[in-house]
Amino acid sequence: MSILNSLNIGITGLKAQGGSMSVIGDNIANAGTFGFKSSRAQFQDLMARSMKGIEGGNQIGAGAKLSQVTPQFNQGAVNRTENVTDLAIEGNGFFVVDTPFGRSYTRDGSFNLDKEGKLVTSDGYNIMGFQVDEKGNMTNKLGEIKLGSTTIAARASEEVKLMVNLDSRSSVAPFDPNNPDKTSQFNTSVTVFDNVGTERVVHLFFEKKADNKWDYHAMVDGADAQGGQPGKLLEMAKGSLAFSDQGQLQQVDEGTNSFNFNKGAKQGQKIKFNFGKTLAEGGNGFEAATQFGSRSNVARHTQDGNSAGTMQSISFNDEGTLTGSYDNGVQRDLAQVSIGKFQNNEGLIKLGKNLFKETRKSGPVVVGAPGFDGRGKVLSKSIELSNVDIADEFISLMNAQRNFQANTRTISTSDQMLQEVLNIKRA
Repeated sequence: MSILNSLNIGITGLKAQGGSMSVIGDNIANAGTFGFKSSRAQFQDLMARSMKGIEGGNQIGAGAKLSQVTPQFNQGAVNRTENVTDLAIEGNGFFVVDTPFGRSYTRDGSFNLDKEGKLVTSDGYNIMGFQVDEKGNMTNKLGEIKLGSTTIAARASEEVKLMVNLDSRSSVAPFDPNNPDKTSQFNTSVTVFDNVGTERVVHLFFEKKADNKWDYHAMVDGADAQGGQPGKLLEMAKGSLAFSDQGQLQQVDEGTNSFNFNKGAKQGQKIKFNFGKTLAEGGNGFEAATQFGSRSNVARHTQDGNSAGTMQSISFNDEGTLTGSYDNGVQRDLAQVSIGKFQNNEGLIKLGKNLFKETRKSGPVVVGAPGFDGRGKVLSKSIELSNVDIADEFISLMNAQRNFQANTRTISTSDQMLQEVLNIKRA
């Protein structure tokens, strides 16, 4: 009887709208959940009954069903915070999380450091990232992001880089190591470190030997030299520089080089003085030491040694690189946050705890560095909020309520019609 069918159709509508209410309720409940992605209920009609077989038209519908609940992966608002371990993804992708139930993924970047210095979620699951090798270079090796040791050992200086100009107008004069200040055409000093991290001052004196040819003398005060006398400079290294007639650095010849510092330092320390890439090495001669007709000066100098240090702070940049800052002025990269990307985000399954799991529909994950190959950037001291729009959800809630009420009317009206049929028998 068609009246009974209308009862069943009304029931399918109640079930469908009840499911829709659950989806909307879940969205509203998670409006304050970091990184939450709202869902949308989608409906389908049930197979209709044809009144004339395979001929078109003349079909009576059989109701509706909740066919699919689709997550919406549009970007949520990003709020700034003061927590250095709060991270947000701007764009596509997910943080990679190692859990006891397998690899999972999340947009919730409210991380913290556990007692072992590992970057973890609020449930204590490890965040995965790319590791740094012994030389401080970022690798493609995926592992736990952790601070490791909060102290770094002393490192002996191995190279000093100098960007210097030597005045071509200087006169040629012999150099006297016993009176270097007055017999050199230019001098400067650099701070280096021995193998136990003690600061040492190296004085560099430049002697013009001839047109376009200079010698440099690296000298150390006797107070820092093994067997030296305080106040008397001792030569530890020597070399020569050759320039073209255009003032370009043509060639560097390294001579003697052996630093014998005192107070427990290792003897025979080698410190290379790098004046830039010469013409002989394929350089252009200008991104190196020069000999122009202007006052001698040092534009900048750097060295690669350091004293022992203790970590003072950490920070993330927009590429997701975790950097540690130490009290000796050194900054070191510790790890880089990895980002997982899927072909079909809507195919992921929600596990709870703000986690998603890979499925056949999502396709396999492709893990890489933030900001490349379609992956979003990582924003430090930021957190992505839920993408739930409360106003839209309330409108959807009212629509679902009206639809639910209309289906109850269908059932109550069908019930009244059946009651009238029963009343015919009584009459």
